[in-house]
Amino acid sequence: MIYDIAKPLFFRLPPETAHRLVHRALRMYQRTPLRSLGTRQYTVSDPRLKTEAFGQQFPNPVGVAAGFDKNAEITPALGSLGFGFVEVGGVTADPQGGNPRPRMFRLPEDGGLINRMGLNNDGAAVIGNRLDRTNVEFPVGVNIAKTEDVPPEDAPADYRESYEQVASGGDFFVVNISCPNSQGFAELQNRDSMAAIIGELQDAGAGPLLVKLSPDLPDPAVDDALSIVEEFGLDGVVATNTTTDRPASLRSPNRVEGGGLSGKPIEARATEMVRYVAERVDVPVVGVGGVSSAEDAYRKIRAGASVVQLYTGFVYEGPSVASEINRGLLDLLDRDGFESVDEAVGADL
Repeated sequence: MIYDIAKPLFFRLPPETAHRLVHRALRMYQRTPLRSLGTRQYTVSDPRLKTEAFGQQFPNPVGVAAGFDKNAEITPALGSLGFGFVEVGGVTADPQGGNPRPRMFRLPEDGGLINRMGLNNDGAAVIGNRLDRTNVEFPVGVNIAKTEDVPPEDAPADYRESYEQVASGGDFFVVNISCPNSQGFAELQNRDSMAAIIGELQDAGAGPLLVKLSPDLPDPAVDDALSIVEEFGLDGVVATNTTTDRPASLRSPNRVEGGGLSGKPIEARATEMVRYVAERVDVPVVGVGGVSSAEDAYRKIRAGASVVQLYTGFVYEGPSVASEINRGLLDLLDRDGFESVDEAVGADL
């Protein structure tokens, strides 16, 4: 109810300004008794929601996607809002300021966002120290990306440097080779580059290790990426990142802005990507893209996602979104006769 009142005020502010205010509020909130009240209000504790993927135990399958808590500053607060896991980052070896503003745009008519943030973050050393001081009872993933000014041939060493700084504070690690808002990533989305990066990370002992794919890859490129997953024995796949595509259905004037599109406009494409991946590899899939309701999450789960993530859905639906999705998932499981989320994974394959 509070968010319903505040949302029109937030939406009058530039998106990045509103995002910073929310972050500041959540940092304050997590240091007060309100965090315990929030945990009691938003946490949906039910054994049917518990699931396991890439060696991690998740209290529920609804997580926060990378980009929302870039610098691992509000992870405990997000857990108290009912999320079952948080992926922080993208993290780069060196601190980065990102692209010039404005670099985030709402598409309210479409339920979407466009961002060209450019992997702004405090750097792996600072974020690693912050993660080491974070004490939560759910898995925390770390999204690792390439430092922008590092040439593609030096990317494996750059990814390794980032990993070694955050290794002790993460429960799983996501190799981001698909960011559409930072220079030098297109050159990484080929088999040889991926193999070099993955090999370097595995040599450093990284694991559980997942790779994050772009929804803009043609099927042969996706197949190449999935062959790497099998060849190197990776632990999972994140499907998908944001897209540079602009569906003809978009109505918002901001559709002309450059950057990665997320939210409802990519929901169907992301779900199809989940299905495509799940049909081809025998590892858990993290479904992300357009999740803002229990029905959205359930479609991805039935398409093969073991867990799901959201970012844009948080912006539009507010702090109760994870709780509402989890309660709705229980109703959908009951409706279809499943005893648990695990039973529903891949039901439509």
